[in-house]
Amino acid sequence: MAAILSQMDADHYHSYIQAFPSRPELMDFLMETFILFKDLIGKTVYPCDWMVMNMVQNREFLRAINQFATTLTEMFLSSSSFELQLWNNYFHLAVAFLTQDSLQLENFSQAKRAAILAKYGDMRAKIGAAIRDMWYNLGHHKIEFIPGMVGPILEMTLVPELELRKSTIPIFFDMMLCEYQLTASFSRFEDEILRKLDSEVEGGRGDEQYKQLFESILLSCCRAHPELSRPGESFVALVTGLLERLLDYRAVMNDENKTYSMSCTVNLLNFYKEINRQAMYIRYLYKLKDLHISYENYTEGAYTLLLHARLLKWSDEANTAPMQGLHSPSLHTQRQLKEALYNQIVNYFDQGKMWEEAIHICKELAEQYESEIFDYEMLSEILQREAKFYEKILKVLRPSPDYFAVGYYGQGFPTFLRNKVFIYRGKEYERREDFEMRLLSPFPNAEKLQTTSPPGPDITESPGQYIQCFTVQPVEEPRIRLRDRSIPEQITNFYKANHVQKFSYSRPFKKGPKDPDNEFANMWIERTTFVTAYPLPGILRWFAVTSTTTTTISPLENAIETMMKTNEKILSEINRHQNDPSLPINPLSMLLNGIVDPAVMGGFAKYETAFFQEPYLEEHPEDQGNIERLKDLIAWQIPLLSEGIRIHGQKVTEDLRPFHERMEQCFVQLRAKVESQYGVREMISFEDRRSGRPRSVTWGPDWERLSHARDRRVQRGRHHPHPHSPEPLVLLCPVHFPPTCPTPMPSVSLSVFYTTPHLCVHSAVRHGGPVQWEDTEQRQPRAAPGSPGTAVT
Repeated sequence: MAAILSQMDADHYHSYIQAFPSRPELMDFLMETFILFKDLIGKTVYPCDWMVMNMVQNREFLRAINQFATTLTEMFLSSSSFELQLWNNYFHLAVAFLTQDSLQLENFSQAKRAAILAKYGDMRAKIGAAIRDMWYNLGHHKIEFIPGMVGPILEMTLVPELELRKSTIPIFFDMMLCEYQLTASFSRFEDEILRKLDSEVEGGRGDEQYKQLFESILLSCCRAHPELSRPGESFVALVTGLLERLLDYRAVMNDENKTYSMSCTVNLLNFYKEINRQAMYIRYLYKLKDLHISYENYTEGAYTLLLHARLLKWSDEANTAPMQGLHSPSLHTQRQLKEALYNQIVNYFDQGKMWEEAIHICKELAEQYESEIFDYEMLSEILQREAKFYEKILKVLRPSPDYFAVGYYGQGFPTFLRNKVFIYRGKEYERREDFEMRLLSPFPNAEKLQTTSPPGPDITESPGQYIQCFTVQPVEEPRIRLRDRSIPEQITNFYKANHVQKFSYSRPFKKGPKDPDNEFANMWIERTTFVTAYPLPGILRWFAVTSTTTTTISPLENAIETMMKTNEKILSEINRHQNDPSLPINPLSMLLNGIVDPAVMGGFAKYETAFFQEPYLEEHPEDQGNIERLKDLIAWQIPLLSEGIRIHGQKVTEDLRPFHERMEQCFVQLRAKVESQYGVREMISFEDRRSGRPRSVTWGPDWERLSHARDRRVQRGRHHPHPHSPEPLVLLCPVHFPPTCPTPMPSVSLSVFYTTPHLCVHSAVRHGGPVQWEDTEQRQPRAAPGSPGTAVT
């Protein structure tokens, strides 16, 4: 065929066309010829390395296509003779010819490309110009090709040839204008180009040059047309935004490490959600879910599926095609699909040890089974499953994850990372060293910054790649329903590291004159708080930081925070050992010995030297309240240490008995010193009368309130205003007082009590009479339990 076509000139073509006796026969010939040519081009008759034969065939096909295009214009364009299918076949043939592999010169070597250009030229530019001219020749028939021809024209403009792109991208504006003049919008064109662009870019077409050309050419066209200026600019911004996200997505999808493709997938699904393209949104939800499951990120996979489930209603409405996604057609209704999704989500939450979240889903399913569809068999199953999750919360060990702040600085990073900071949720038992290795593997040329301060322009504007990584602490959100209650540590620990959106990093620095004997005196803290776009965990293991604030903590405030954390840590260890006697004793040994033995840590003696001396009080009279607060915290540490040492003595082995006795000796001295200077505190923990609950002072006291000097101060020391005054005793018991509080001990009467978020604090006396309180806020104490006319709540 190629040989025959090569022998034909324009006159031959003209004579052949004229030889057809009727228009229908000519139309049939052209239709069959277009289909044949397209089939031959698509099937590549010759091997791809037969360059000469392929180029000869293409040259003859191009000449024939142009001859037939003239026939189309002359005989099938007028209103009376227009043939839509014939023109449609022509455009599809021309685009197939232009996009065939044998004409993509940029894929060839320099020598081969030069040889083809010298002998045959770039046929893509010739056929591209012909397509453009044929489009403009259509006149009022153009609307019949919208949106059908949007995809083929887009495919043509994505060919990486600059002049071709410049000459064909304006066709898009003509399509917009054509639809706008007829319907006052170009929504059909917009929907089609967004849909086709997604598949084309994912298939490897498109680049940064195309994005810039598309934006500049269409913006200039729209601004030159008053009616399309504003809607046209919005459309261009929409398409370029999508192109940017698609190019980022494609760049990382080809990497071996798929971690960053999750971020790009989220960027895309959020984009489609904002512009209300539900089918594309759900499509990327499932791509994200599959990525998470492949990395065993079951929690994130569950949250991702939950986004689809939330779009569905508990109703018997039929599923639409976008809502159905990839699920079985047997799930006809939204209720069926939502139930199937919820069961899968529960499985994922179970695998991710997020049983609290699984319980929420189970409750919603149970409500449907019980009140809507009355399926008691399924209700029984889901309630049993829910019960197992409650049991796992209390009995299965769940290590709290570490969180890391990661900054990507420098122009060498892709746009979705460049000069941004993210908070990452580490994997179970993952060390920072392992996390950093995993983090740096996709960027072998990146340099790790050794400081935690934000870098300057010399780093952020440089062409290189710099990564900053450090550990941050989650900041728990206050929860009203958990306040004023005694709650097991296994429950509360979950909320300390989950559903968090704020994270802090504390950097110590020295300020003022240096004291070599006491570093605490000028140890200031710069605390940076990061707020993320969404709480963690979520549909990603990391989220971008949206705001950052920095505060300065004085040395005295730092000492108070340190004491509060130490007391909470002791109480936590006490509760752990009371709840599980089989725990190893080593962590408790190290904690107690580090506090009571001054040779190990120095204890709080450094605080006394730094803040309790007269010179400091004279220089900082405004710190009097905080100093009293610190003293109070020191006093409260004694009963905690006493309980810890008691437990340690019960569990210590004979080999460690000398170590324990040494610790007891140190504690006796420490206790005598503290109680003489800061007053007496005593802690009593009680047996929960509900079966199965070990004795425990659960969820340590809120030292912020408990120790605040403004609230109250116990009479210091063992000297009292009156020689017959009783010895003070402060009792602590769980906040579910009075049901779990014991009856008063012999010779001890309970008189006044008030609650902190976690404990009831009782003043008690030996031999009658209440402890004396200094109450500067006029706290109104409640009557003691059992007092006449008092309702116990």
